[in-house]
Amino acid sequence: MIHPTYVVIGHPIAHSKSPQIHAAFAAQFADHPAVSRFVYQQLLAPLDGFSATVKAFADAGGRGANVTVPFKEEAFRWVGEQLTERAAAAGAVNTLVRQVNGAWQGDNTDGAGLVADLLRHIDLRGQRILLLGAGGAARGALLPLLQQQPKSLSVANRTQSKAQRLLDEVAAPWLHAQDVSLPLQALGFDDLLDEVVVADGSQFDVVINATSASLNGERLPIGDAIFSSKALAYDMMYSKGETPFLAQARLAGVHTRVDGLGMLVGQAAEAFELWTGLRPNVAPVLQWMREQI
Repeated sequence: MIHPTYVVIGHPIAHSKSPQIHAAFAAQFADHPAVSRFVYQQLLAPLDGFSATVKAFADAGGRGANVTVPFKEEAFRWVGEQLTERAAAAGAVNTLVRQVNGAWQGDNTDGAGLVADLLRHIDLRGQRILLLGAGGAARGALLPLLQQQPKSLSVANRTQSKAQRLLDEVAAPWLHAQDVSLPLQALGFDDLLDEVVVADGSQFDVVINATSASLNGERLPIGDAIFSSKALAYDMMYSKGETPFLAQARLAGVHTRVDGLGMLVGQAAEAFELWTGLRPNVAPVLQWMREQI
């Protein structure tokens, strides 16, 4: 029996595309010693057995793991203080890296995957960014987005106070530590109606949907006028067809519309590099994944 050296841990897990993605990355470096023993599989953990599952995996020679629902927050707590800056900001861990001393470090590559995908379409420096949603997906995206030096960053949520709390807990402390001044704004979705936006001239160059609305087939209560004339609309969700948010953006006249499949492949590429030191080429894997949907 060949024990996997890398896994994706979740419950359920059979649906995960991670093994196919990482196998495609490894194939790009077939002759490199860093991937000579790269075996990546799915690993189903009991809902009450995450830590025991990781321990058993480590005892069998495991070197790294991706963590998916519902264990990202538990993984964050489990690694204690062994967190990267972006994982600490995200409050969740989606990548575990085995250290030389046997300890596990927790990282979060979701935001980096998002930014890498966005940069294939637009330079984020100097852009007015609007993040829709204030949950875990938005939290994980904040720090990587701020590192791109946008002109401003706004977070909108159904409950404005939750958006403000997210900025206060993650964005403001990081900007203070970096001694950087950047306009931050917390909004409620009511603030994004056409008549309000037109009144104060607030438009955005990059609008990112970090809510679950597309997953639930819902239209977001936002106005068409939030999009600038050359805006990019990005949905963290993806599907075979157009997501509801991207359909909404198309009807608003937005020409550049991107779904989250590139974010999925991008966050995997970040993890692969953490484990092997090798940076895979995302483009062919993304194209192959697109064909599989």
